[in-house]
Amino acid sequence: MNVRVGGRTRHYRTVAFDAAKNSVRLIEQRLLPHEFKVVAMRDYRETARAIRDMIVRGAGAIGATAAYGLAQGARAFRGRDGRKFSTHVEAVYRTLEAARPTAVDPVNAMDGVRRAMRNGGTVAQQQALALAAAEDFADADAAHCAAIGRHGASLIRRGMNVLTHCNAGWLAFVDIGSATAPLYAAQAQGKKFHVFCDETRPRSQGATLTAWELAQQKIPHHIIADNAARHLMARGEIDLVIVGSDRTLGRTGEVANKIGTYTKAVLAQRHGIPFYVAIPLSTIDWKLKSGRAIPIEERSADEVLGAWGVNQCGRREYVRVANPGSDARNPGFDVTPPDLITGIITPVGIFRPRQLWANRRKLGY
Repeated sequence: MNVRVGGRTRHYRTVAFDAAKNSVRLIEQRLLPHEFKVVAMRDYRETARAIRDMIVRGAGAIGATAAYGLAQGARAFRGRDGRKFSTHVEAVYRTLEAARPTAVDPVNAMDGVRRAMRNGGTVAQQQALALAAAEDFADADAAHCAAIGRHGASLIRRGMNVLTHCNAGWLAFVDIGSATAPLYAAQAQGKKFHVFCDETRPRSQGATLTAWELAQQKIPHHIIADNAARHLMARGEIDLVIVGSDRTLGRTGEVANKIGTYTKAVLAQRHGIPFYVAIPLSTIDWKLKSGRAIPIEERSADEVLGAWGVNQCGRREYVRVANPGSDARNPGFDVTPPDLITGIITPVGIFRPRQLWANRRKLGY
C-alpha cells in the first residue's frame, strides 16, 4: 500500500525481511494512527514477541512474520550438524507457533517453509530454502489478496454503504488486505461508496487501523461504536458487510474472527444484509472438524479495563477507564456459524461456506 509519511508517498509491505541483517522488518501497528514506524526484529524470539504483543497482527501478516521468523531462526544456526539443526528448527517453530494460537496462517506458513527445507541436503542449503519459501509465502499472500479484490469488487455497487469489523486490511496482510481488497479494487474501477468502520473494542483496530488505511486511500468513511451497527442496519443505512477471518474451517465453513463478528452476522441476517468473509487460502484449516475445537485466545484484562492513546504532549499512554476494583474477561475471537455467512471470498472465487470442502482441490488442499 502507498503511505504518505513526511510529505512523501512510497509503497510499503507490512512485513519484510532484511537478509543482510537477518532481521524481520515490521510496521509497528500499536503506534498507528499517530505515528508510522518500521521496526526490526533481530532474532526469532523478538519476532515471536512481536506477534504475541501485536506489533504485527492480522492473519496473513502474522503468517508471513512466522515464516520469516522460522527462516530467521534457521539462518542463525551455526554449524553443520544436521541433527542439531533439526532440533534447533523445531524449537524455533514451537516458539513462533505459541505466539498467537487462534490464527492458522502462522502454522500453515511455517509448515510450507519446513516442507521446502526438506529438499536441502546440507544445513546451508536448508537455510537458503527456508528464506526462499518465506519470501514465496509473502508474495503469495499479496497475490491472493489482489485476487480477492478482483472477485469481491463485483459485490460493491455505486452508492453502497459497507460495514467492516476490526482490521482485515493491508496492515493485516503483506499487502492490499482481504476485507479491504474488494474496496480498493472497486475504488480503482471508479465506483463511489462509503464505509462504516466498527471501532472494534477492546483494541479498537477498526478505529485506529482500518480508518487510517481508508484515509490514506481517500475512501469516504465513518468510525462507529460497535453497538451502533444494529441501529444503522435497522434504518437501512448498511448494504453489505465484509469481514476477514483468522481461521476458517474447510470442513464446516465456520469462521473464527475478531470478537463481535458473530454479533454482526446475526444482525445482518436479521435485516437481510449480505455478510461476506474474505480470506486467502492460508487461512483455511482443513483439519479441524468443529469450531468448538478452535483455540480462542484469552487476552489481558487490561485491554478491556482501559485504553491506549496519545496525550497532549504527544506521548503514548494507557488510561484506566473501568471501575478500579473490577476485573474483566477478554476473549479475542468468536466463531460464526456457516448459516449466517452469505459467501466466502477467496482468491479463486466466491463460495458458500459449506461448499469449501467440495472444492478443496480448487482451494489448494
